[in-house]
Amino acid sequence: MQDLLVILQSPWPWYVSGPLIGLMVPLFILIGSRSFGISQNLEHLCAITQPRSIQVKFFKYDWRVSKWSLVFMLGVAIGGFLAGNLFANPDAIQLSEAALAMFADWGLSSPTGFNPPEIFSLTIPNSILLILGGILIGFGTRYASGCTSGHAVTGLATFQVKSLYAVLGIFSGGIFSAYLIVPHIRGLV
Repeated sequence: MQDLLVILQSPWPWYVSGPLIGLMVPLFILIGSRSFGISQNLEHLCAITQPRSIQVKFFKYDWRVSKWSLVFMLGVAIGGFLAGNLFANPDAIQLSEAALAMFADWGLSSPTGFNPPEIFSLTIPNSILLILGGILIGFGTRYASGCTSGHAVTGLATFQVKSLYAVLGIFSGGIFSAYLIVPHIRGLV
């Protein structure tokens, strides 16, 4: 049992975790779905909780067809909780020298975890940034008809052209933000 715990707590190499993620595609095709992702579940939750007195046309569909997706989302939440608490790696996180140098250039302290506390502590400015960022991500996800996992994992594997455009846009936006926007937020540079 101790050996299994050590395996679960250790970082998995790409040649194990990559194929496991890749095997999701044939699994979803077998269950009759061409899409995979978390963001669609927000739509399903809205359809489930829509009051009878307010019928929004967009949410009038049979969400039960996608109940496997809701179970998957619940599994992701439970798995994340277990991975972060029960199977957490006891060793200190090792960031690259480049990441530590970048934080130092921005005037941030060395993080004790992945993120510098100056950016991710719950202050009013940080909370505003997190809320605005969440709204932008939600809008972008809805506008792109899916999230990174949906487009990059199953969309590209099933040769959907819209997923290629979405993934190119997602990664271009991420690079643009990382190099041109984030360093200037709150005067970090």
